[in-house]
Amino acid sequence: MAKSILFVTATRIGDAVLSTGILGRLIADNPGARITVACGRAAAPLFEAVPGLERIIILDKKRWSLHWLGLWSQCFRRMWSILVDLRNTPMTYLIPTWHRFRMGRKGAGHRLERYAQVMRITDAVPTPKIWISDVHRAAADGLIPGDRPVLAIGPTANWRGKTWPEGHFADLVARLTGDGGILPGAAVAVFGHESERASIEGFLASIPEDRRIDLVGKISLLEAYACLEKAALYIGNDSGLMHLAAAAGVPTLGLFGPTPDELYAPWGSHCRVVRGAGFLESFPENYDWENSPSLMEKLSVDAAEAAANDLWVECKEAAS
Repeated sequence: MAKSILFVTATRIGDAVLSTGILGRLIADNPGARITVACGRAAAPLFEAVPGLERIIILDKKRWSLHWLGLWSQCFRRMWSILVDLRNTPMTYLIPTWHRFRMGRKGAGHRLERYAQVMRITDAVPTPKIWISDVHRAAADGLIPGDRPVLAIGPTANWRGKTWPEGHFADLVARLTGDGGILPGAAVAVFGHESERASIEGFLASIPEDRRIDLVGKISLLEAYACLEKAALYIGNDSGLMHLAAAAGVPTLGLFGPTPDELYAPWGSHCRVVRGAGFLESFPENYDWENSPSLMEKLSVDAAEAAANDLWVECKEAAS
């Protein structure tokens, strides 16, 4: 009889991407297992092509944490072979299972290392793994040109303080894709959610029309992953897209300011981080999370360009 695995993971896309490494390990160690994933609505599309997927349970946040009661009501009648809870909810104690793994509140290291600790993995940390189909790759083939390199850019984030100014992005892209840059004449693919378009209209307009690939709000997460697989280089704010790019294997430069890169840096030898100020130094007194502007002003275009150049050279040398 096939094993059953209940995998309770993140609401946010970035954390969900990072969690796919241990899900991949579970699938590899338990061939033929039937997988149920419980996660937030934004992250759910990441798991649509998981091998052995039985269902995805959407955890829409409700008052008094009733979404956890909803999870229990859908899962308690079954004896699960393995239950993994990366959300540390007490409700999963009431779901029967032969083997239970829960993420506690204490722990140190990168988020990916903490996930490995939850699973008691002592060898190499499982790297993120995204499953896609030929349909997603075909969609990417129709969007990303194969006749020239593509610079992928993620100019948005889930809150404004983490976003590098769009003028800085425009300047950096012009340098990297201009004469003398590491990607002269490259196409520029811009990723983001449709709700974020207004905040980057100026940046989009700065890219020459014949080299601009505007994917903002036009593709699914798995199609975005397939597109990122075809990119030469990715540069973006600390966001779910940054982690998706790293998982796709593209050289990835994460731009950091008010978030700790020691916990959330893109994972892999093909990834680097550049920041303009320390995590705690980024926050002014009485910071307004909803209305305050970017906290990334201290990251200069010169510093980002130097980091991109260094990453490009390192990845080229590693590939040769």
